[in-house]
Amino acid sequence: MEEKWFTDHPPSERWPHYTRANAGEVLPTPASPFGQSYGFDNCIMRGWQLGSTQTGFYELEEYRDDPPEMCGFFGGYFYINLSCIRMQAVRNPAITVEQLDLAIFGDQPDSPEYQPHPEDEKPHLQHLADSHMQFVLSASEWPELNEERKLADKERKERPDLKSLSDEELLKRLRDLQPLIENLSRNQMVSAGSSGIAPGMLAAVGEAIGDPSIPVRLLSSLGDIDSAAPSFAIWEMSRLVKDSEIISEIFNSESESLLHALSKSDSQEVADFLGVFNEFVYEYGSRGANEWELSSETWETEPNIALRAIDQVRSQNDDRSPKIAAERLAMEREDLIEEVREKLKEIANDELTGTFEGAIVAANMMIFRERSKTTLVKPLHEARMTIRELGRRHKDSGTLDSDQQIFMLLDEELETFVADPRSFGEKLAKRYKDWKALWELEPPFFIRDGVVPGLSEWDRKSSEGEISTLKVGDALTGVPGSPGSTQGRARIVLDPSNPPDLLPGDIMVAPITDPAWTPLFLAVEAVIVNVGAQISHAVIVSRELGIPCVVSVNEATTVIPDGAILEIDGTSGEVRILELP
Repeated sequence: MEEKWFTDHPPSERWPHYTRANAGEVLPTPASPFGQSYGFDNCIMRGWQLGSTQTGFYELEEYRDDPPEMCGFFGGYFYINLSCIRMQAVRNPAITVEQLDLAIFGDQPDSPEYQPHPEDEKPHLQHLADSHMQFVLSASEWPELNEERKLADKERKERPDLKSLSDEELLKRLRDLQPLIENLSRNQMVSAGSSGIAPGMLAAVGEAIGDPSIPVRLLSSLGDIDSAAPSFAIWEMSRLVKDSEIISEIFNSESESLLHALSKSDSQEVADFLGVFNEFVYEYGSRGANEWELSSETWETEPNIALRAIDQVRSQNDDRSPKIAAERLAMEREDLIEEVREKLKEIANDELTGTFEGAIVAANMMIFRERSKTTLVKPLHEARMTIRELGRRHKDSGTLDSDQQIFMLLDEELETFVADPRSFGEKLAKRYKDWKALWELEPPFFIRDGVVPGLSEWDRKSSEGEISTLKVGDALTGVPGSPGSTQGRARIVLDPSNPPDLLPGDIMVAPITDPAWTPLFLAVEAVIVNVGAQISHAVIVSRELGIPCVVSVNEATTVIPDGAILEIDGTSGEVRILELP
């Protein structure tokens, strides 16, 4: 193996620290050369840098020209530039670097310390930053995001019959999608960067009134979380299965392909269910494990993944409906807001009261963050479906050994490939072999001072789980994610598309989560995640569905034995071992 993957970025000299925190939710596996170059290098990351200037915390002149600098790829793995992101706190008097780190990256005690740089302070940008903060602290609606969602939906609605297009027409479609992907990335960056403001402000309020649980409890059940919407739909479909003997019998058959088994039935109940399911796939087909990576399967490319999620949820009782939990948490949230207001009246601190009221509105940025992410993955998915068709036909013609090898192309090689595909066969086959070798590596959690260890120095992922040294009564501490406490059986889930059987009362322990994991949240009582922070996907969705969640529990999937009985407190962030398997 070479010491460096051929698509890796040179580390930034200006901002030398990188982290996998939060980045693992975006791309948990090595990016394919096409996924990185087409989606990230030439679209998303350029849009992110443009979006960052809208906040008033950055200016384009401080970024290098190429490659984009807010993030990086090393060993094929995606990293967030920790040093760069911290400028949002350094240049924003409303939050500190420590508060931003906790909100975005979680509790990482070995995180590189912030070291001031002569170019950190940008006083001439202050009026832009103030204007952006005024927007964050007052925006209950963001109409531009709704218009962007319409544009993304239009691409899906007007998708041509890809099989009927020539290679040149597929190429044109890929090129036509790139400006939209870059444009949608701008506001996705603005909302993502701004979503750490409310937790930081609420932490200050909680400290002042002696209640550190305030951020966790007040950021629950915000409502209208787009990434949670598929879970509500899956819940309703799970009720259709649960209430039908005919459909339940098919699910009980443990068929390798539930879709095939359902399609063979001549039952009207099954036909009606498939009608609902097909509408679901049309609406949410862009979602899936690792959905930002174009080579990954989604609910459209592999519908059985979504059917297996329904299978996991159907055993839950009706009283576990996410709608019931959302209504309860919304009421509790409103009661808590009034309770904090009364305490602030007693303190009689106008500045602190203003901070609190602003933070309540700023919490909308979490809603906007999930909306912009959901919108962005739609045109990415259209690109996925287009390039998959190119790969399929060249695999069938014998140009490629497998359709996956199409993802070994670089974006700038597309035109040459279409003109002379056979000249790429050997090159793409070798790249594919080398790319799969990257999957066996464990990327360093931090890249410090711009020093990227050679790939031969990286740890390898263990094929066997380590023996846990935990004892009954031991406690693990993470970052509080979603309030509430419960007890249950730990189930280690490493792949959302192929989870173990989850039963009511189980607690899911996962490495990271993205929207593809969301349906599994409905099948369990609580969630524990290895990494994460107060604005992580696992936290936002757990709060919306009303289940306890603790993130940033270091190596939870390794140290917690599958089948152990746990007690989890999502308000304090503590996980205790009650019984070992």
